[in-house]
Amino acid sequence: MSRGGRSSSSVNSVFYAETYHPIQAGSIDGTDILPHDNAVYRALLCSNAALYDPFGDPKVIGDPYCTLFVARLSHLTTEDTLRKAMSEYGRVKNLRLVRHIVTGASRGYAFVEFETEKEMRRAYKDAHHTFIDDSEVIVDYNRQHLMPGWIPRRLGGGLGGRKESGQLRFGGRDRPFRAPLRQIPLDDLKRLGIPPPPEGRYMSRFQIPSPPRRKRSRSSEIEDFDGHEKQSESSRRHDRSSSPDRSHDGGRSRYSEDRLHKQHKQRSHSHRHEKRSYDVERSYRHHKDSH
Repeated sequence: MSRGGRSSSSVNSVFYAETYHPIQAGSIDGTDILPHDNAVYRALLCSNAALYDPFGDPKVIGDPYCTLFVARLSHLTTEDTLRKAMSEYGRVKNLRLVRHIVTGASRGYAFVEFETEKEMRRAYKDAHHTFIDDSEVIVDYNRQHLMPGWIPRRLGGGLGGRKESGQLRFGGRDRPFRAPLRQIPLDDLKRLGIPPPPEGRYMSRFQIPSPPRRKRSRSSEIEDFDGHEKQSESSRRHDRSSSPDRSHDGGRSRYSEDRLHKQHKQRSHSHRHEKRSYDVERSYRHHKDSH
């Protein structure tokens, strides 16, 4: 696909951001090069000055790859109601309904940690746009920890939004970028450090964007390989010990077989020797009687 042209199939498609940039998130097609509102400008300052630490919140616990973000909750929804609703998709390990620090009222969003990543992905796929306490909720993965460059909504970033002032954010699951209708100013985007939209990798609105997967380190792969080798060696020892010629309980060992064979051979030789002695003695008696 050329930089300036667009096929008819991609014009009606959408694309999603893998990394976060405030200017790009504030653009409907991800091609803006200047902040269009004060919130985007504030988020850009926080991003450039590294004023936000995504891991600095002590209340955030658990495995981010197993954690689901649930938003647009009813303010009447409690932890028990939310746990019961999320338990339909898997085993809930931890749940944190975010509340106002002064009043204690629900802020309308929560973080739900499941026992396994597979259960989280199931809830990510099936719980989106379901209803809890007559409120249609949206779910997303834990972008705070898993999306590089993330800036929260309270600092001018975030995704989605319903503000009447037009301060919308794009690139997320519920409001993806539209396919650009004009040529992307790649030089300007590169100068500002904004990642360009992934041309040629558009998705249909009916497709579900996949959350990021856990990256396996080289050390874990080596440990898995060593563990597999040890397990294989242990299996080989077990097979040798449980084979018929090595068993000491149910079967006979090779040593026992050799010993029994030797004893049988000695008995056979002794039997043949006794038989021959008997034949000689019988022949001698017959010869003596005839004379």
